Amino acid sequence: MTWQVLVHGPLARLDERVSRSLVDTVPRWLSELASDLGNLTVALPVLAAAMVYAAFRGRRRQALSAGLAMAAVPLLVVPLKEWTARPGPLEPWAHGYYPSGHTATAMVAYFGAAWLVSRRLVPVAAVLTAVTGTGLVLRGFHWPLDVVASGCLGFLILGISSAALRSVRSTRRSSSRTPTG
Repeated sequence: MTWQVLVHGPLARLDERVSRSLVDTVPRWLSELASDLGNLTVALPVLAAAMVYAAFRGRRRQALSAGLAMAAVPLLVVPLKEWTARPGPLEPWAHGYYPSGHTATAMVAYFGAAWLVSRRLVPVAAVLTAVTGTGLVLRGFHWPLDVVASGCLGFLILGISSAALRSVRSTRRSSSRTPTG
């Protein structure tokens, strides 16, 4: 996807045609409300509350892991936005739309919160993330590929965070089983 965006290939051109047919097909207030779910002022407090809950329940490592995953979002998204310099659907003079920071923020915050509080909330996290991305496209704040790329990036961030946490746990377990002198 990134390559297609960089060279303005056929997939990027299709993406732009699809986007133009979708923008403003729902009332703006609704698409703006949906896209706002990816704002830091909305998503971050949800994750912070889940982190406090997890820490209170004795799961400090998991809470720290979720916080580090969220910190990774701007560290990865901002350089990608600068590198690709993709113009926006409604603002062709502005650059930095690929990938969608709002979608990545929503995904990492809501999935992180779900994993910290209850795995049964994962479908809710998926819906909130999908609603965010859909709102961004329908309002014209992002192209569909911006949102899809952020979903991929979010999965990568969450996967690495989860794998790192599992690695720490398995290392701790194996070192606690080692007989001492």
